[in-house]
Amino acid sequence: MTAYDARFRVWRGDAEGGSLRDFTVEVHDGEVVLDIVHRIQATQASDLAVRWNCKAGKCGSCSAEVNGRPRLMCMTRMSVFARDETVTITPLRAFPVVRDLVTDVSFNYAKAREVPAFVPPEGVAAGAYRMQQVDVERSQEFRKCIECFLCQDTCHVVRDHEENKAAFAGPRFLMRVAELDMHPLDAAAEAGLDRKRAAQEEHGLGYCNITKCCTEVCPEGIRITDNALIPLKERAVDRKYDPLVWLGSRIRRRSDSDPR
Repeated sequence: MTAYDARFRVWRGDAEGGSLRDFTVEVHDGEVVLDIVHRIQATQASDLAVRWNCKAGKCGSCSAEVNGRPRLMCMTRMSVFARDETVTITPLRAFPVVRDLVTDVSFNYAKAREVPAFVPPEGVAAGAYRMQQVDVERSQEFRKCIECFLCQDTCHVVRDHEENKAAFAGPRFLMRVAELDMHPLDAAAEAGLDRKRAAQEEHGLGYCNITKCCTEVCPEGIRITDNALIPLKERAVDRKYDPLVWLGSRIRRRSDSDPR
């Protein structure tokens, strides 16, 4: 197949505002959207701002919205679009624009700091942890996350309701809570940290209504909703409303406070 000219609309602007600009760019076999953005920079708009790093789908830097869908530009092949189709590239809508296709994703780093880290088990030296593979398979899936924040961008709780950001961690970080809660060696409970309570009361788990939009855009194929968020919701509900769990927690608290 020979090269062809394709039409692109790229958002140009900054925090004060901007608009879509039209470009006609030559496309070659095997190219991805990020290749086109680089060609626009090289030939038509040298000041076009775009964030990227590895170009291998592993750093998560080149997140943008292509024809309205959150994607990694380096993993979006031009072959998925018809030759006569206009391809529109815009910045992630859920986060403030810095310039052009670059957004301020510091919201996500603030949320990451709010999730308490792994609590190592007492009496086990670092490097001496031993786990069976069957015990870590569930949480291991979540370690594939490259923090592209596409799930955060497409989640309507974050995307469409700015006022929710203070109380809602978003799917990426609720998945982190779920990962730690499933970890066979995490000793958070022994240290007085209830991850299920924190997920519900501090990280806004109840805001999630499991539409699975986060799962649909994950470039790593992580089943965020089915394997992390729904099980975490089930455990949080059990902890709060199951009468046997409630009775057991009351008995444990009474035993812990008994001076005898």
